Amino acid sequence: MGGILKYGASGAPGRECGKADGIASHFIGESASNALRIREAQMSSGIVDPARLLAEMEPRLAPGFFVFIHLAPGHGLDLGLLDPLGTFREKEGLTLILSDDKARAHGLGEAMPMRQITLDVHSSLEAVGLTAAVSGELARNGIAANVVAAFHHDHIFVPAADAEKALRLLQELSAGSRRNETRMFS
Repeated sequence: MGGILKYGASGAPGRECGKADGIASHFIGESASNALRIREAQMSSGIVDPARLLAEMEPRLAPGFFVFIHLAPGHGLDLGLLDPLGTFREKEGLTLILSDDKARAHGLGEAMPMRQITLDVHSSLEAVGLTAAVSGELARNGIAANVVAAFHHDHIFVPAADAEKALRLLQELSAGSRRNETRMFS
C-alpha cells in the first residue's frame, strides 16, 4: 500500500499522511497519532545544543582506508557485492564510499585514500553548528573534510595522510569546549 493513508486523531479515518510523513506509512493497523509520536521521538532524539555536542564528542579514527567512487547512470554493477559504506545519488550518477580494498578488488580505479573519523556523540539531525565547527577547525589547518551526517553520528572523511593530525585537532576542539574555549564559528 502506498500513497496516502488517512487517519483521524483517534486512528479513525480522516487525517491524511503522505509518504513524506515518514513512519506513518509503516504502521498500517496502528493509529497515525502513535506513528507520528514515534516519528517525533526519532527526530528529536540526539543532542541539539552545539556547545554540548562539541564538549561530549569523542572523535574516533575507524580502521582501514576508504575511497569515494563515482558510477555513471546505468553502471550495471551489483551494489550488494560492493557493500558500500555509503551511497548518494546525484544527477551525474552514484557516489559510493567503499573500503579501498573492495574498490581495488572490483577494479574501480584509483582514488585518494581517505580515513574515517566518527564523532561519537549522538547528534540530532536538527542540530546546528557541529559540522561548521568541525569542518572549520580542519579547514583552518589545511585539511579537507568530507562530512557524512548519519542518524546517530557524524562521520568525517579526511585524506589518509592528514588523519592523525585531524583526529588530534578534533580531540583538542572537544577538550577546549569542555573548558569553555569553544571556537565554534571563528
